[in-house]
Formats: sequence, structure tokens, C-alpha cells
Amino acid sequence: MPTILLVDDEKLVQRSLEKTLLRAGYEVRTAADCSSGWEAFHAHADQIDLAVLDLSMPDFSGIPKPGAGLDLLRRIRETRPSLPIVVLTAYDEVTKAKDAITLGAQAYFVKGREQGLVELIQGLLQPSK
Repeated sequence: MPTILLVDDEKLVQRSLEKTLLRAGYEVRTAADCSSGWEAFHAHADQIDLAVLDLSMPDFSGIPKPGAGLDLLRRIRETRPSLPIVVLTAYDEVTKAKDAITLGAQAYFVKGREQGLVELIQGLLQPSK
């Protein structure tokens, strides 16, 4: 069963996504900010198969910051360069999407269509044919 790291500071969004991913057959580890996300990743790095990171959340010092998810993405990339990462946002910000992809995210996804996210994750985790 693949394990997904889900980092989002909005409790309702996090719970909803976690339930959706659990129903889809994934194990889910959750965190609410960059620091706890990094701790969860670091503690289970060899078990995490994919990370879903909110774009805007509290940064490593606990201060809410637009784009903080990109800081966490960079740190995860340094440790596991090949780990698939999806960046989530509530807003369709094209420049931030480009930043996320440039920094190594496989995809950028606007919150709200959870089944679409599950399909995206399934596609990223399937071995290439």
C-alpha cells in the first residue's frame, strides 16, 4: 500500500483529502506546516511514496507564508530527488505553478476536485509502461 505525505494547514481540507486518499487505498501521514511536514518526512523517508504539499502554509519558523510549500519541496528534493511531489493550492497561480515545476514538483493541483487529485496520484505512482 503506497504511503502519501499530506501537508496542509487547513484542517478541514487536510481531513477531507486524508479520507479521500484512505478510501482510494493509500496510507496517509499528515502534517500542518513545513516543520511538522519535514519531521514526518524525515521520520518515514524510506516509506513515503509521494508527497502532497500545500503551497501556502506556516513556514519552518511557524509564520504563515505564501509559497512556504516550495521551501519544503526544496528540502525534500535534497534528500529524495526522485520522490514524486504534488503542490496544492487554493488559487490557480500560474507563476507559482511554474515555480513548483521548476523546483521539481511533478504536478500542481488546484484544491477542490479531490477525485482529480486521486487520479493524478494514481498516474504518478504507476510504473511506466
